[in-house]
Amino acid sequence: MRFGVNVLSRGPMASQDGWLTVSAVAERLGYDFVSVNDHIVVPTDISSRYPYSEAGDWGGATAGQCLEQLSALSFLAGCTRRVRLLTSVMVVPHRQPILAAKMLATADILSGGRVIVGCGAGWMKEEFEAVGAPDFDDRGRVTDEYIEAFKELWTNDKPAYKGKHVAFDNILFRPKPIQKPHPPIWIGGESPAAMRRAIKLGEGWYPASSNPANRLDTAPRVAKAIEDFKAMAAKAGRDPKSIALAHVVLWPVNWEAETAHSGGRRSLTGSSAEMLADVELMSKAGIGDICVSFHGASVAEMVSRIERFADEIVAKAHA
Repeated sequence: MRFGVNVLSRGPMASQDGWLTVSAVAERLGYDFVSVNDHIVVPTDISSRYPYSEAGDWGGATAGQCLEQLSALSFLAGCTRRVRLLTSVMVVPHRQPILAAKMLATADILSGGRVIVGCGAGWMKEEFEAVGAPDFDDRGRVTDEYIEAFKELWTNDKPAYKGKHVAFDNILFRPKPIQKPHPPIWIGGESPAAMRRAIKLGEGWYPASSNPANRLDTAPRVAKAIEDFKAMAAKAGRDPKSIALAHVVLWPVNWEAETAHSGGRRSLTGSSAEMLADVELMSKAGIGDICVSFHGASVAEMVSRIERFADEIVAKAHA
């Protein structure tokens, strides 16, 4: 099992010091990747339902802060040497696709080939409108076309693509990313549509923990979702073994047990022994990467959690 550090680029992490400190600690303690979340602006009036809370409200709205994801990714490329760098996740329709492909390729080159492109279709209509993204209701089709365009740009000497939402020809796109054939694409989302996208376009499936419509809030539920995904992939003609499996736990790791909405104990809460049991069960189900959240009121608080989790869970899981 590989472990990643999931933090949010607001509050104490909306700063150079926050990212320098957390990324250095992650490298020193043997974590395998660091993730960066994605918002460009925070609308002042949000009616869209956030899919990862019970009430549908988004906690980031009150902070109103967000560092730009791909800029932060390139910053991390320069101040780290070993950990991989994950977009968790990039809202694909937010950025013009040729520019986004170039920014991701640049980060992959400057990091020495350490970028993982976590992709999602997005949930906030108001942000789509604010940044001039394509129509929100067509975001699934847009996401698919943009991902196809990324791959075309990253792999072909004379890239060309013609779709409803993106088209290009007669261009050179160089240099290519270091990773071949291209940086791996992990498709985020828990819905059947997201699972189909992962099977069709992804090198990995990357579901999250706390979607009330598709609850993955306990290790057994995650294992069952993986079983269902593998069956869906096989039925679609895709070898399940060709798709990497990852998972992000969105609530902060907690050494006091929390009750899951689906019943039982929330994953990555409780004693260290219980958390190790969660990791073991998810690993047996086929998950190779787990992204752990360490949100806190200060960088020092986050670092304390990162250090304790590394000592009590990561080191033992790797033993």
